[in-house]
Amino acid sequence: MKKLFVIAGIVAVCAVSCKTKSVEEKLTEFNQWNEALIEEYTTGIMKFEGNQEAAEEYADSIIGLYKDYNLKALKGNLDNAVGVAALRNLYGSVEQDEFEDYVNKITAPVHGKDSVFLSGLKEALKAQKSTAEGQMFTDFEVDGVKFSDFIGKGKYVLVDFWASWCGPCRGEMPNLRAVYNDFHGDKFDMLSVAVWDKPEDTVKAAEEENIVWNQIINAQKIPTDIYGIEGIPHIILFGPDGTILKRNLRGEAIREAVEEALGDK
Repeated sequence: MKKLFVIAGIVAVCAVSCKTKSVEEKLTEFNQWNEALIEEYTTGIMKFEGNQEAAEEYADSIIGLYKDYNLKALKGNLDNAVGVAALRNLYGSVEQDEFEDYVNKITAPVHGKDSVFLSGLKEALKAQKSTAEGQMFTDFEVDGVKFSDFIGKGKYVLVDFWASWCGPCRGEMPNLRAVYNDFHGDKFDMLSVAVWDKPEDTVKAAEEENIVWNQIINAQKIPTDIYGIEGIPHIILFGPDGTILKRNLRGEAIREAVEEALGDK
């Protein structure tokens, strides 16, 4: 770790604040620093195999370095490509309001991929705000099936936005099956919505994962655009009237949210 901190300190100073550097030079240093950190993590984490606590502590330290460096780079380069690159790296690791503030402060001239990225980001943030916790659900339709056929019908509904090719999505299936088996009934139901996937692959994976609850297949980008979902699995708990109660549930938090909603905790 000592070598990593030395590298981080030297590169961070130049990439973030050196006024004599060109944008191209600062961007090169910025990318080199992030690549070095990722390489350090990839090799360093292997030292903690079998020691989960130490591995998590090491990972947290790397994430802290990554976030701090990219935040400094963003704040110091709002008017150029380094800031846009840092914004990409920070997506999902900064609170939404803070992140949106940085997005609005970007004044860098953008073209091509950067232009598409920023415009898409602004649309996603707008969608996330309109479908935040406490907001009413937004309906959509796929092949004649409406989201409102399942949501706002008097039951709590846990909705899993997933895809067959998504490893983390498949990894949540045991948690989802356990929650369905324990709580399915008059007050609670579940729905899987397949996005960004081939319908035939979804059907095959659903059979393999023993998905016996309701499904919407072939939704593609329709719901992810509406709900501002940038990564999957994205699991949302809706109230009986269709109010969004919890977003982005994972692991034990899925059961905890359902138990709390049903009053079983």
